[in-house]
Amino acid sequence: MMVRTHVSYEVKGDVAVIRINDPNSKVNTLSVQMQKEMSEVMEEVWANKDVESAVLISSKPGCFIAGADINMIQACTNIEEVTLLSQEGQKMFEKIEKSPKPIVAAINGSCLGGGLEFAIACQYRIATKSKKTVLGTPEVMLGLLPGAGGTQRLPKMVGLPSAFDMMLTGRNIRADKAKKMGLVHQLSPEERTVEYLEEVAIECARGIVAKKIPLTKDKGMMQKVQDYIMSYPMVRNQIYKTVHSKVMKQSKGLYPAPLKIIDSVKAGVEQGPIVGYLAESQNFGQLARTTESQALIGLYHGQVICKKNRFGTPQRPVKYVKAGFPRVLEEK
Repeated sequence: MMVRTHVSYEVKGDVAVIRINDPNSKVNTLSVQMQKEMSEVMEEVWANKDVESAVLISSKPGCFIAGADINMIQACTNIEEVTLLSQEGQKMFEKIEKSPKPIVAAINGSCLGGGLEFAIACQYRIATKSKKTVLGTPEVMLGLLPGAGGTQRLPKMVGLPSAFDMMLTGRNIRADKAKKMGLVHQLSPEERTVEYLEEVAIECARGIVAKKIPLTKDKGMMQKVQDYIMSYPMVRNQIYKTVHSKVMKQSKGLYPAPLKIIDSVKAGVEQGPIVGYLAESQNFGQLARTTESQALIGLYHGQVICKKNRFGTPQRPVKYVKAGFPRVLEEK
């Protein structure tokens, strides 16, 4: 039997506690190895008759899952390979979403990109109030879009306006706001330990199985009114038009990712999940091969290298000068 290095689990009574921990990095990413081991573990959990539910938690302090492994995307040589990569992620999270045993995502630290897509595919989400706990979809900053079901699940979960705001800005959302939006179900105190978070998640998992904790809550009057308004195609079309207009005004049509995000969301909402998921994967494949995305990914790698500061403290002080989108270093 091959030893797993990225995903492990133990059974506590009737709950499987699945722990993720990339041994080669300070953060967890959805690499090929991580996904392979996760799929193996989930199959074992589903096959275990003694297990009634599961908890997904990170062993890394300050990081749940920081996103997909960018190197995995860059290793692809054509659009078809990237599209297939997206579709494999979609299938994996579809299995999570349709799990016969409820899965509770216990989130502490960064839950971004593919990490958030993983979490929202789970049946229940708990997040700590820690300042390090942020949720978001930053793919647009790399010239990409959420390619593992994010463009399809987010609108259903938080509504069209909020979903577009998240995906088109890439902004981070703190835990308390995430709960108000409906991204997470429950908050855990900041001052408590990760072990406490695990205990709370285990009890939640048992509560869901016992039907003491509902997976959906009754909608308030405001939500019902919003759902009623959004049921009209005319209203939705106005939202698409407004969002498209803002994107064109800010990007002059030179930045393809936001437009592909709108296209993917619209396909799913208006034509159903089959068309929506296909549009998402195809658009993801196309974006990954654009010069814009490749340049932004190169810039990201450069920022990571600079943060490591291999060269030590500069001999002369430097100042920042704003020059368009990036900030350019200039010596005094």
